Amino acid sequence: MTAENEPKTGTDVQPDLSERLLELAKRRGLFYVSSEIYGGLSGFYDYGTTGTLLKKNIEAAWRRHFLGLSDNFLEIEATNIMPKNVFVASGHLANFSDPLTKCRKCGLLYRADHVIGQALNRSVEGLKSEELTQLIKDNNVKCPKCGGSLSEVKVPNLMFPVHIGIEEGTEAYLRPETAQSAYVNFQRQFEIMRGKLPLGLAIVGKAFRNEISPRQLLIRQREFTQAELQIFFDPEKVNEHERWDEVKDYQLNLLLAGKNEVIKLSCEQANTQLELPKFYVYHMARVQQFFLNVLLFPEEEFRLRELPKEERAFYNKIHFDVEVYLKSFGEYKELGGVHYRSDHDLSGHQEISKKSQTIFYQGKRFIPHVLELSFGVDRMFFGAMNNFYRKTPDREWEWFAFPPQIAPFLFAVFPLINKDKIPETAAQIFRDLRLQFPGTYDESGSIGKRYARVDEIGVPYSITIDHDTLQNNTVTIRNRDTAKQVRVEVKELAETLGKLIKGAPF
Repeated sequence: MTAENEPKTGTDVQPDLSERLLELAKRRGLFYVSSEIYGGLSGFYDYGTTGTLLKKNIEAAWRRHFLGLSDNFLEIEATNIMPKNVFVASGHLANFSDPLTKCRKCGLLYRADHVIGQALNRSVEGLKSEELTQLIKDNNVKCPKCGGSLSEVKVPNLMFPVHIGIEEGTEAYLRPETAQSAYVNFQRQFEIMRGKLPLGLAIVGKAFRNEISPRQLLIRQREFTQAELQIFFDPEKVNEHERWDEVKDYQLNLLLAGKNEVIKLSCEQANTQLELPKFYVYHMARVQQFFLNVLLFPEEEFRLRELPKEERAFYNKIHFDVEVYLKSFGEYKELGGVHYRSDHDLSGHQEISKKSQTIFYQGKRFIPHVLELSFGVDRMFFGAMNNFYRKTPDREWEWFAFPPQIAPFLFAVFPLINKDKIPETAAQIFRDLRLQFPGTYDESGSIGKRYARVDEIGVPYSITIDHDTLQNNTVTIRNRDTAKQVRVEVKELAETLGKLIKGAPF
């Protein structure tokens, strides 16, 4: 594997892929700029009908995998707006900021660490504003667009304030992460779930950040969806996990802080050689398995990157980012993270709210520690588009090879012609199948164009109804990725699709 953010060579890099994905996304209803009839808003995207299905399927796959790790891991739903003191306690009001610099000539705003890092070809994340300003001066860093000089670096807060009430209202904010919702719910849920640890509270919902320079489509937005699991546990048991034997020999793809090459270590080696606690490593393995075994990202394009102290949040005792190589950008992008947040959050809420977050568990009193598994759903969505994009060399045919578990539709039904009772038969078959599987129906245009339309949104199987269907009650199933076709009896159609979902050969 390559070093951090180092471009690959050869066919791995597809510099025009972002434009191609965006064109397909708009044309086939995956996603597009929000409120585009009014010119849109930077950093805001809407999902169309096809994209909504794909996004929901990714979320459902996430829920099945991570909530399936324990019968004490469950989902809650919380509000997007929270009172000011939540973010006083969490530290967001004081510390949730990005370094900002402005071009004195054209007025464009930039993330200072990003524009400096690109100019110097090295990471400068974690440096103070004064240090970044000095780098701009010492290295004569200019505006990438117009070449103008850059201002001194400032650090504005990135949260969206909300005024609740008509006159003397309550000061509040749109939440910048879903995590705080789990923390303020912890005590109540601990009681409801009969006082058992580890306790996992999952949230799949919206978060809001007033990004300085939203870019790279769904990768950096101002409104986005997170899927997070906050796991509350006894810190004295951080070096144990009851299911450790299931993963101890599993190989992790690790890029350690200060290193340039990915190494493979078993979970046992990560525990003994790197001194990472078993509770943390166990969940690292489950995260990697989600991306490789559920979302089917290539192993050689996946890594868990350790953040050095200067890059990670001060309260994170251990921090590995989940990174996937995206061909459209020619670099690795963060899609999630595994964060050991200690007792920082619950202790902060206890101090500000004056409500105890201490529990009595197994004969002792303590504030639980938190292991956070955090993922950007929109980023996973765009990562899947990158990973599963396919095309013929002449680009006359292009499609998404989404696996059945996340594809927006499992099947499409086509009547070959619109006469001789073929459409009526096709419609009935479609209605019967749709009781069990998500599908779509299309009777417009040539059969080739219909294949192309459903291929472009990643439908794995197309079912064609023709005159033979009327005569012998069989249909043709076509495989999206190979174009191979087989005849199947209508009565066996649902069973066949069910087997294909589970991985049966076509």
